[in-house]
Amino acid sequence: MKIIYCCYGGTHSSPVAAAIHLGKLSTERVPTGGEIRAVELFDQLRSDHRGQVMFLGMDQWGNGIYVCGRGRDKRGIVKAVKSGAALAGGNLDELLFVDTLPAVNWLMRIGGFLSRRLGLVAIGRPLVVKGTQKAFFNLANIVAGTIKTCRKNPELEEPG
Repeated sequence: MKIIYCCYGGTHSSPVAAAIHLGKLSTERVPTGGEIRAVELFDQLRSDHRGQVMFLGMDQWGNGIYVCGRGRDKRGIVKAVKSGAALAGGNLDELLFVDTLPAVNWLMRIGGFLSRRLGLVAIGRPLVVKGTQKAFFNLANIVAGTIKTCRKNPELEEPG
């Protein structure tokens, strides 16, 4: 299975969800600001990366974990990615798009806008990190639901 965590820009909630899924962030506690800033792709992507599916690793069940920014038109990006996969001969049943936007809060939105859109990283990044800390357990719940949906062997224990 290819699991694609999606959010508006692909640079905040979806990379954190992917890191949780891959076991790079523990769900036992809220990560520190440094741990969040160290997440691969966190607050790094530009608007021209939207629609690009980026591989972040394989989970313990052999599922590929990806992130994708989709902008305002979530259906258009999903359709385009599925069309591309179909043209390449891929199995569409192996694609799972997971929306992380329900976990995003106003601090993440404002911080992300300031950091990524306006280039005010010194102001925006601390806000988006704080917002991500506040949203962390909501993101962890989205990931937990995704893992239950996609595990290839239901006998395995869930990663912590």
